[in-house]
Amino acid sequence: MSIDALVAPSNDLSDFMKDFYSCDNPLSPHWDGSGCPSVPFGGPTEPPPTAQSHERPSSGAQGRRKRRRRPRACKDAAEAETQRMTHIAVERNRRRQMNDHLAVLRSLMPGSYVQKGDQASIVGGAIDFVKGLEQHLQSLEAQKRALQASLTNNDVDSFDPPFGGFFTYPQYVWCHVPPERLASDEEPHHHREAAAVADIEVTLIEGHANLRILVRRWPRQLVRLVVGLQNVGLTVLHVNVTTSAQVVLYSFSAKVEEGCNLTSVEDIATAVHHMLTVIEEDALSQNAQF
Repeated sequence: MSIDALVAPSNDLSDFMKDFYSCDNPLSPHWDGSGCPSVPFGGPTEPPPTAQSHERPSSGAQGRRKRRRRPRACKDAAEAETQRMTHIAVERNRRRQMNDHLAVLRSLMPGSYVQKGDQASIVGGAIDFVKGLEQHLQSLEAQKRALQASLTNNDVDSFDPPFGGFFTYPQYVWCHVPPERLASDEEPHHHREAAAVADIEVTLIEGHANLRILVRRWPRQLVRLVVGLQNVGLTVLHVNVTTSAQVVLYSFSAKVEEGCNLTSVEDIATAVHHMLTVIEEDALSQNAQF
């Protein structure tokens, strides 16, 4: 067999494959109907590139994003730094004013009221100092009343009730009530003299209650009052006691504890008046037995 005979079938097969994959053969897998193969013969069968793979943002869009972000970042940093410096300056000024006021407050008090120089000690000493001044003023009021009684040879009870300047708007009225308030109904929340056993005035500020009570003196009255206040959720922080003849003036500073059901000045005044009524009834019953 000659070499041409061996090569001929191979050439025929090669021609057949070329004709089969030509662009004119509709049976060709590369025929696209236009007469041209979509992929050259023997070339890779890769999918056509998509628009997304070749799409690139324009230089104008990149420039716009940079112009929006970079200057904004710089501006935010500058604003944050300005705000931080402003906050530091305000806080420094506030501390300076606070220290100045504390120094003045400390200078107005005797040294015995301030054992330390920290803020809590100074404020606590100021509270004690003011309470001491209040106690001293009440004592002077009682002494003046006793002096007036001795000069006129009259009983103390014939004078106007003592400590009148210490009550402004009492919830319960026993002694201190101007005649025009008794005749008018402008303040209906005030309990009139016939039903009250004491003058009671309560103020309530941010969980702290101040009570001012003028009542006739009875044995163990103060102890029972403190215990009663504790039982209703009022912890006594400070108390001043000033007596004048048969009456006594109590000034309480109390903290309203969590869970206390007394949420208004009326509630506290009503509870205190009930305590005083019970104390008076017990004292009168004991006196009647003797």
